[in-house]
Amino acid sequence: MDVLPLLLLVAGSAAVAGAARRTPVPAPLLLVAAGLIASYVPGVPEYTLDPEVVLPLVLPPLLYTAASDSSYLDLRAQLRPVALLSIGYVLFATLVVGWAAYLLVPGLPLTAALVLGAVVAPPDAVAATAVARRVGLPSRITTILQGESLVNDATAITAYKVALAAAVGEGATWAHGVGEFLLAAVGGVAVGLLLMVPLHWLRTHLKEALLQNTLSLLIPFVAYGLAEWAHASGVLAVVVVALYLGHRNYEVDFATRLQEEAVWKMVAFVLESAVFALIGLQLQFVLKGLGEYRGTDAAWYAVAVFLVVVLARFVWVYPATFLPRLLSARIREREENPTWKAPFIIGWAGMRGVVSLAIAFSIPLTIPGRNLILFLTFTTVIGTLVVQGLTLPPLIRLLKLPGRDGQAETLAEANAQAQASRVAELRLNDLLDDERNALPPPLADRLRSVLERRRNAVWERLGAVNPVTGESVDDTYRRLSREMIAAERSVFVRLRNGRYIDDEMLRTLLRRLDLEEAAAFREAA
Repeated sequence: MDVLPLLLLVAGSAAVAGAARRTPVPAPLLLVAAGLIASYVPGVPEYTLDPEVVLPLVLPPLLYTAASDSSYLDLRAQLRPVALLSIGYVLFATLVVGWAAYLLVPGLPLTAALVLGAVVAPPDAVAATAVARRVGLPSRITTILQGESLVNDATAITAYKVALAAAVGEGATWAHGVGEFLLAAVGGVAVGLLLMVPLHWLRTHLKEALLQNTLSLLIPFVAYGLAEWAHASGVLAVVVVALYLGHRNYEVDFATRLQEEAVWKMVAFVLESAVFALIGLQLQFVLKGLGEYRGTDAAWYAVAVFLVVVLARFVWVYPATFLPRLLSARIREREENPTWKAPFIIGWAGMRGVVSLAIAFSIPLTIPGRNLILFLTFTTVIGTLVVQGLTLPPLIRLLKLPGRDGQAETLAEANAQAQASRVAELRLNDLLDDERNALPPPLADRLRSVLERRRNAVWERLGAVNPVTGESVDDTYRRLSREMIAAERSVFVRLRNGRYIDDEMLRTLLRRLDLEEAAAFREAA
């Protein structure tokens, strides 16, 4: 791909994603719609999803940032539903969709139909996390969806390889398929376990934040590449490494964390935006290759496969939710009794995405019905993103699912901060009692005042707002801090413009103010 089309894709998708933040519509849906419209605009370059690019270069960083932002402890607590969805459901959907396509499409071999089933089986990590963040799902549902989307790609890719081997006549058997799956799963986890400790050691022993963040950008590609080289699951290797590093991120110095957060937010924003725009841009390419399947038959096949994909998820989700409770007294004692609403949301939140399309584009040209499989994959991805993505927010509001309890979370945060502040205050007093740490009283008082401010900031968020401005004490503190810093900044710039200080000194002074402004914001946030 030339440089200019790539720049246009990144700039255009970023602009649409930025505009989406000002609308109630989730960004993925606007990006897909923009891509669909742009595919008909004369002069727009043809963008083709290359699986050799998407799978090794786009999927690893997206998985890494999603997994590192996930909670290892929450995922461990929801291990059963996550495993049932990410492994059991993907295999179930592969068989159900494949069998339905075999019955629906005359002349489509069962092996090729199972290839289609494996391709459309996994809900997408990017779509799930993007929509979940926007609509504010309850934390347990969000954890289950995120956990499922982190692992299910590995299951689907393995199922696809087995179905593809059968379709090309390599004599794949059930035993071969099980062996392939176990090799991919165990191997991927093993590679992740081997890499996570030395990578964490490197992160904590590199002394420069710039080097640490360079390492951070390389980690997902290293984990994915090594696992795939060993014929294991690169997806699982990336997820294992990211969960471990995210869980122990507190051991990395603050400069690395601040820089890393900004870097990965930018990377995720650019990649997610481009990925959803690319999905829409595939329309013309997919229709062009449809060939003998053009017409109403292809449209009916698309509707039927979409309905099977949606219904199959509900058929799996409800038994997977309630059967374990019926069979295990321990589960009944340990977990709350779920209502029908949460499984319904989980069933409806199965949006498909770029991984399905990337796998579909990798199907060899010799596979019977390849163009139809590509078309049905595209329509299923678009259908789930548009139909389920658009209706999910109002559905959550209609069902009145209990969201996150902001008051309870703030209270828990305040209690945690109070405990930490007490320990920090005792430590400060011990240090100041040592003659080697003698400080002038104003500086010692400043340390205490900063600690006091941090302790009180969270409690103040529970307080009343200013009746005149509508601000909390928190907001007023943040605004006044910024006003003071802005006044200092303008003086520094005026002195530089008057040649009283040079640009190097200006940068030093501005960086100091930037850090103070960040500290003020974090204390109030």
